[in-house]
Parts: sequence; C-alpha cells; structure tokens
Amino acid sequence: MKKKIILFFVISFLLLLTSIVGSNYWVIHSTRSQLYSEVASTPQNDIGLLLGANKKSSRGGDNLYFKNRIKAATDLFKAGKIKHIIVSGDNHIKEYDEATDMCDALIWEGVPDSCITLDYAGFRTFDSMVRCLKVFKQKNVTVISQEFHNQRAVFIGNYYEMNVIGFNAKDVPAKYSIKTAIREYFAKLKAVLDLYVFHTEPKFLGEEVKIKI
Repeated sequence: MKKKIILFFVISFLLLLTSIVGSNYWVIHSTRSQLYSEVASTPQNDIGLLLGANKKSSRGGDNLYFKNRIKAATDLFKAGKIKHIIVSGDNHIKEYDEATDMCDALIWEGVPDSCITLDYAGFRTFDSMVRCLKVFKQKNVTVISQEFHNQRAVFIGNYYEMNVIGFNAKDVPAKYSIKTAIREYFAKLKAVLDLYVFHTEPKFLGEEVKIKI
C-alpha cells in the first residue's frame, strides 16, 4: 500500500510538472511575435490596455511594476502609438484601487483624463482581457505590462480572436521579483485551463461601455 501511495504522488507530481512546462512553452512561444519592447517599432493601435498593479510593494515602498507600466503607457501615448488608455485593475475593496492609482499617475505624467477609461473589475488578467472585448467592445488592442504578463494576456486575447499585441514595460531586478516569477509559472497553466478546460467566465461583466476616441 505504501508503495502505491508513493507511486501515486510521483505520477501526480510528474503530470503537474509536465502540465506547467507544456503550458508555459505554449503561451510563451505562441505569442513571441506579438510582443514589442521598443516604442518606435510598435504598431499603432487606438486602444492601450494597461494592466493593473498595486502602487506600493508588499514592503511598503514604491512598486517598480507599477512605476514601469506607467512609463511604458505614457511613452506609447506621447509617441502616438495609442490614443486612449483603458486602465484595468482590481478594486475589490474601497481601500484597494489599482485603476484609480494608475489613472492618477498617468495624468501626473501628462496623459489627459479624457483619454483614460477606468475598469474597476479587472480582478485578474483574464477578466481584464475579456472585459476589454465584451464590455468596452475593443478588439484591436495594445496590452501594456511586463513581458511575462503580456505573454499571458496576449495568449488570452488570441483565444478570443482579438487583434492584440503587447508592449513590454521595463522589467524589474530578479531579486525583486522571485515570488512573481514563480507564481507566473502557475498563472500560465491556469490561463490554459481557464480557456480550454473550464471555459471560465469573468467574475463580472455588466453593461457595454462606449469609448470615444
């Protein structure tokens, strides 16, 4: 009996490992040609979808993911690569509002508030992408985040037949992002399961929101 239990756990572990590696390979390699890191070479889209991040790190300091995404979105906007920014973030409680913090930061950097639309129900990347298509009715989109995040977002967009590219904000030092990097391996697996196994729906959709560009 003991050997059977050990064998069960070994096989389960190998299946999980294979699933993680396979999902990550699929997501990364299928989106490679749709990601850009230089403003000049990035195709123009009317809409930029800025994915949310907390303004502060878990230690209370400035969050470099937040800071670098704001700069990336601002650079694209000022270069005319995008005309309007949907800021999609988590606002599950009153005290936690990624979208408003990012909006305020964009305005501080010179992006007019008339060119920003807030999505408070971007609880996770899956929700942000699907809501962009189904609520905000935007199919041609430039997603703005770090490369590892854009890979997953673009993968989701491809599933929904969106014309989506990703612009990679500057990454953060490895020592700063070890937990995020580990979590991302599982996030890519979950994205594949959400789309192809569970056929997940966003936590909240709601009525259509029209964006004037």
